[in-house]
Amino acid sequence: MKIVIADPLPTSAADLLSTEGWTVDAETGRSPETLALALADADALIVRSATRVDADLLEKAPALKVVGRAGTGVDNVDLDTASQRGILVVNAPGANSISVAEHTFALLLSSARAIAEADAHMKAGRWEKKRLTGTELRGKVLGVVGLGRIGREVVHRGHAFGMIAVAHDPFIASQVAADLNVELLELDDLCAKADFITLHVPSTGDRPLFDADRLAQCKPTARIINTARGTLIDESALADAIARGALGGAGLDVFETEPPTDRSVTGLPQVVATPHIAGSTREAQELVGLETATCVRDYLKDGVVRNAVNYPSLAPDELTRLQPYTVLARRLGAFLGQVATARTETISIRYYGELSEGNNEMLVGSTLVGFFNTVLSSHVTPINARRLAKERGIEVIESSSSRPRNFTNLISVKLHTSEGERWAEGAVFEQAGPRLVLFDGVTVEAPLDGTLVVIRNNNQPGVIG
Repeated sequence: MKIVIADPLPTSAADLLSTEGWTVDAETGRSPETLALALADADALIVRSATRVDADLLEKAPALKVVGRAGTGVDNVDLDTASQRGILVVNAPGANSISVAEHTFALLLSSARAIAEADAHMKAGRWEKKRLTGTELRGKVLGVVGLGRIGREVVHRGHAFGMIAVAHDPFIASQVAADLNVELLELDDLCAKADFITLHVPSTGDRPLFDADRLAQCKPTARIINTARGTLIDESALADAIARGALGGAGLDVFETEPPTDRSVTGLPQVVATPHIAGSTREAQELVGLETATCVRDYLKDGVVRNAVNYPSLAPDELTRLQPYTVLARRLGAFLGQVATARTETISIRYYGELSEGNNEMLVGSTLVGFFNTVLSSHVTPINARRLAKERGIEVIESSSSRPRNFTNLISVKLHTSEGERWAEGAVFEQAGPRLVLFDGVTVEAPLDGTLVVIRNNNQPGVIG
């Protein structure tokens, strides 16, 4: 295996991969052309935010299986192209949560107490004690936009300061918010109620989440903290609102353009600005690098998917439970792909036993990979298998049954073809591994391994063989 690390990572991340006996190319600061040459035979690419992994770069990496983003956001990775090419994209969403949450509060406190402005006056030899009156956090309303890992850490710190937490997150269960002692609000209602608003959501595309109209919904004393994505806020509208006194101030770690070329926002005394360093602590960098490298290693070595951005991820115990059945599903798909010679119109996958519960997307992907690898020369992985089926007009149907069978867990795969159905069922035997237990309605017991010879015989009286 060859791993290319394009941006600076701790040596522990590279060491973790090299101990597998893999080649690790950790040269940083390369031009896109030089990086493309290194990726010509690479199995994995690990980047931070500096390297853009666009369609052109991915096109020049024919063997690439996984892209690791050492951090949370994946704005610099072309997810559609990666998925189309069957490339898994993973990130490290929780590794820098504490660092970002702490920096959020550093900006929040600096804004509330005019720390940066006071420091600038002191360095200039001015004693501005009377003019720099701040505000307490105790009893103030903290509006958290996005209750993911970072947002929740911010809530905990807000409660420690005696703040009242409200949040906007349409994808969070009300019980989760209740457990956090947080009131869920619509975004405009949060803006009208909050004294401090802090953003912890992905980029919202071309239109800023906080444009002039939304900023107008905020209290004139409110302060906005952004350690998420610079494109979430219209900077010109923010500068105008603060300059007019329609907004109390801001703490910004991210910007629409980085580094910012327009100082209309960062030059305001009511704005505390830092150069995208919220996640830049020694502890976070170490964790981010190790977590990303671990995800890449586990996928390349064992096919284990964790922290995936373009494919469902599972908890470690679920991964352990499903792993033997991903092998079974792939081999069932490969078996049917070779015995079925007619045009396939539908692939039906049915689960029995304990497999009938839970998320089985890994089993669907494995079945399709096994099937397509026997009939296509293109690169097929669980990431692009469903897309390939859709492109070829093949319908994929999943179902499950609690009906008792002779096996604890059973996978049934049926191909609906232009010439009829082909049908196979398999189970995992504790000592013998994946086994074929039924083919076209006939009970069999054969290993799903190596080379199989399938002979069909019409049972006619008086005919031998």
